[in-house]
Amino acid sequence: MGKHFFDYNEGDFLHSISDNMAINSDGDFLMRMGDNMAMDMDSGELHCISGWSDDNDDD
Repeated sequence: MGKHFFDYNEGDFLHSISDNMAINSDGDFLMRMGDNMAMDMDSGELHCISGWSDDNDDD
């Protein structure tokens, strides 16, 4: 937890609050959909993000 990512759609940084949820500086929540994709929980839009790898993928 506590990782930082860049949201290319919004030009903003995200801060992870759990393994699959993040929040941006506006207080919007995004859910991890893949290593480079997250879904805005309000609008349902998909956002391209910098790498958000799943720690469980290393197994």
